[in-house]
Amino acid sequence: MKLFQSIFGRGQETRGRYPESLIEAAIERAVDGTDPRLRVLPGYRKRLRGPVLHAADHVVALVDAIPAPLPAGSSGHGTDPRLAAVFASSADMLALFARDRALAERLSGPDRGAAQITALLLAERMERNVLGMDLAGESVRREVAQVAVSFSGHRLLDPRPSEEESRRQLKRRAFDHLLTLALTKITERRVERADLTRQRDLLRRKLTALKRGGWTFEQTGGDRPDEAALAVELDAITGQLSTLGADDAVLAGHLDLLAGVLETAERRLWVEEVSLYLDSMNIQRDPGDPSARHIVLQELHNAQGRRAVLLPLAIVPAELPEREDLVTAAQRYLY
Repeated sequence: MKLFQSIFGRGQETRGRYPESLIEAAIERAVDGTDPRLRVLPGYRKRLRGPVLHAADHVVALVDAIPAPLPAGSSGHGTDPRLAAVFASSADMLALFARDRALAERLSGPDRGAAQITALLLAERMERNVLGMDLAGESVRREVAQVAVSFSGHRLLDPRPSEEESRRQLKRRAFDHLLTLALTKITERRVERADLTRQRDLLRRKLTALKRGGWTFEQTGGDRPDEAALAVELDAITGQLSTLGADDAVLAGHLDLLAGVLETAERRLWVEEVSLYLDSMNIQRDPGDPSARHIVLQELHNAQGRRAVLLPLAIVPAELPEREDLVTAAQRYLY
């Protein structure tokens, strides 16, 4: 179960100053998260130490730069333009929180009764060209070309009662995301031998399992698997890989790919600022337009071209509507 534990502990994640125990844990996690057979290579720890430290520095700086959580209650939607842009209404926002699987799992388990939950919201930003109405002086113009901004795929990551604990989990997730990017590169290596093809297939299975287990910022379909069952699946894949073995040249290539991703972490996962001028209907306007609201959002990017707006939120569970079960929801739409 160690793959589901955070390598970042209380007071241990000051950028550039890490206890030796954290460095060693991060090196071993990098190996466990990609190809555990790397341990047969002499000097693998020495090879990974610098890249791991670089990646840890980047992850800590990235998460620490996320602003303080935004109060995401019924009153906040009407007063903060970011919430008004990302959610259609206060009711829609609270209903979405109530349906979120990660939040529901925490509120029905370890965080039952929590007065407040901190979580990171991710949502995909989309822009599309539309034809709408506009006002020119006192005249209404129709069929005016406009750009509408919308947000979809809303999901909450690492909800916790403590902001500190939520950020610690986000640092783990960011580090793990770098490992999935490295594992992706490993699985994309061109191979021709049958035994190497089998190894690649097993590593691809591992990558899929890790993503299902929350080692990424990307949206994953289906229910999140039980951690114990996932650990058994990952152990089985590791056992099959060990049985197949690998020559040193193959493993050395995997080690170089892993080190290369970690030592260029800032080019693999980063945040950019997005400045928008939107009216109340999320139509883009000129900065001088009196109907324009200036909205500054942060957007998370990765090296695979994926991006998502992020908003740190403080949620009050007592304000959430009762979570509707699947049967009741189906009946509501059918009848």
